[in-house]
Amino acid sequence: MAINYKGKDYYTAKDLALSVIGGRWKIAIIWCLLQQSPLRLSELQKKLPDANQRMLIRQLRELENDKIVNRFVYPVVPPKVEYQLSEIGYLLEPVVTSICDWGDQFSEFVSEKAGRS
Repeated sequence: MAINYKGKDYYTAKDLALSVIGGRWKIAIIWCLLQQSPLRLSELQKKLPDANQRMLIRQLRELENDKIVNRFVYPVVPPKVEYQLSEIGYLLEPVVTSICDWGDQFSEFVSEKAGRS
């Protein structure tokens, strides 16, 4: 049974999940928001210096459209915008933590392999 989401069919919930959190900076953004929340765009840029502003905004909008991130706009001049994980976004904590832990282990593995070669 296919799952239809935003006009696209996914054949498993795993495919759907990967399409929502897949993206160059999405896991990193979620990790940052798990560590400290809410965050402004400029704060996210400081934590992710390799990501350009345009890409961060794009990934944040996708996460917002998928209801993973909530965007709060304050009616002040200059405009103030903050991002925070939604309730469903916070449920990604064990997933993101596991991915980051695996990344640490894989980094060690790669370093050890490089030392042996």
